[in-house]
Amino acid sequence: MSFFGTPMFLDTKSSTTPTIPSFGLATSSGTKSTAAAVPTFASLATSSETSSTPAKASFALAASSGTKSDRNKPKKVAVPQFSLGEFPLLLENEWRNMKWSEEVRETLMESVRSFKPASETVTEARVLLIGPVGAGKSSFISSVQSVFSGRVINRAMVGSSSSTSFTKKLRSYNIRGAGEKADEPTALVLCDVMGVGEGESTGLTLHDALSVIKGCAPEGHQFSPEQPIGAETVGFIRKPSTNDKVHCVVFVIDGSSVGSYAKSFGATFQQLREHISNLGVHQVALLTHVDQVCTATRSDITKVYKSQAVQQAMVKAAELLGMATSYIVPVKNYCSELDLDENTDILLLNAVDHILQYVNLYFQDNSD
Repeated sequence: MSFFGTPMFLDTKSSTTPTIPSFGLATSSGTKSTAAAVPTFASLATSSETSSTPAKASFALAASSGTKSDRNKPKKVAVPQFSLGEFPLLLENEWRNMKWSEEVRETLMESVRSFKPASETVTEARVLLIGPVGAGKSSFISSVQSVFSGRVINRAMVGSSSSTSFTKKLRSYNIRGAGEKADEPTALVLCDVMGVGEGESTGLTLHDALSVIKGCAPEGHQFSPEQPIGAETVGFIRKPSTNDKVHCVVFVIDGSSVGSYAKSFGATFQQLREHISNLGVHQVALLTHVDQVCTATRSDITKVYKSQAVQQAMVKAAELLGMATSYIVPVKNYCSELDLDENTDILLLNAVDHILQYVNLYFQDNSD
């Protein structure tokens, strides 16, 4: 809950640090996978118990006097004082330089349209979005496609549940233009997968996430914790090419609730990040729902880099993921809007431009 748009972060305290089991990478072709041995992301996290007791406001009534004259006087009631916390003021200067104009929007769009992977053998940049259920992965894909379509559309189907992932299959979305440029897709492919859930049977497994990144998972594969991706999976790619692999991983974190994520969730993400880094794949992050972090960004998204609340949320996201804030960019997805907004487009396009920089680092690092 928040007052005046200022998020009130939960302070979860855990007396023990969850033990994270070691995970092997995807098995080589021909090896049978044991379904029961594959845990979900959620099974890595133990629930954090909190035992804080909120302070209760006390209503002090004026004590009744024993005399008749005093009893006839109006009784005074002490009005309780509720502390809502200090309202986060906007900074005088932006903590990141950002320009907002139609010219900036068009420049960013052209940069994405003209992007080509820094590799002679690869024609598309495959980017995988991973994050908790409800963080805004599918909404980001639809929002980016909306910018290039010239109108708000929902290309990647989005659910409303915060506990169960609406996305069940591996879906790859090639971002393309509209009208005359509809047949001219960009080189950007955004991949959507099941979200990281909180239940034992509702989330993406570490094994399956790595299988997608290594290019072994077939398009349209339906995720199931009981049936991990392996050599027996229909359509399993035994010898993935560079075109099949993921070239950058984007973690998607909800900025409006980042303070309430269990600390053990962070251990899960950092475990995954270690495995991804071993595969030579760079990672960045999106801080979504920044328009819900404070009233200033809700009314004017151009205040995003002046908002102390957004800055605080980004620091918490960095701690959760174990990465520097320089890898994280804020975005606002199109959710209830029916029309595009220039400044929202700029934030989205800036995020895509940020991602593509790390895509090219993958090809530079893996060039022979």
